[in-house]
Amino acid sequence: MSDANPLQPPWLNAPPVDPYPYEESHDLRVGPKLHPSLDALLPYVGVWRGRGRGGFPTIEDFDFAQEIRISHDGRPFLFYESRAWLLDEQSQPVRPAGREVGWWRPVLDGDRVTDELEALMSVPTGVMELHVGKRKGTQIEFVTDAVVRTATAKEVTAGQRLFGIVDGALLYAQEMAGVGHPLSPHLSARLVRVAG
Repeated sequence: MSDANPLQPPWLNAPPVDPYPYEESHDLRVGPKLHPSLDALLPYVGVWRGRGRGGFPTIEDFDFAQEIRISHDGRPFLFYESRAWLLDEQSQPVRPAGREVGWWRPVLDGDRVTDELEALMSVPTGVMELHVGKRKGTQIEFVTDAVVRTATAKEVTAGQRLFGIVDGALLYAQEMAGVGHPLSPHLSARLVRVAG
């Protein structure tokens, strides 16, 4: 009988690996080629920064700044990352605010790209939203298909988001339902491209 532990995984004593070898880019001039199924979403790829206004029936209105990075790695989906921070009356940073990550991907009918999209969006406060959407030109409208929450997350039951590229800027409006309130305006912002 061998002294080797049959339950020992083969990777336990394997040599270290190099850093992640595949590039992700928010700049279409460098990095991998954009997957052909994403051609209609090309205007969204980049780094965007700007300001917006937020509120909800259960909280006071607030001003915020935000940076959104939309990138790709050559596969048929976009990576979405958002970081926001609250601003005071003099437009100075007060504290970090919302963070969100997600993936947008076009719906295919065989090899044909449709105008339908699917998106998965997650926030660190314990809410994940699955969105279905439709693209019309440079406008995208998402509605929640499902909302999943951790036991300690605030109640969110539905959402709707409208994104658009208008005069070269990224504009969006977001509605949310939760904590006993129906769909209500929550966030809106205008962001300009700063990279990509």
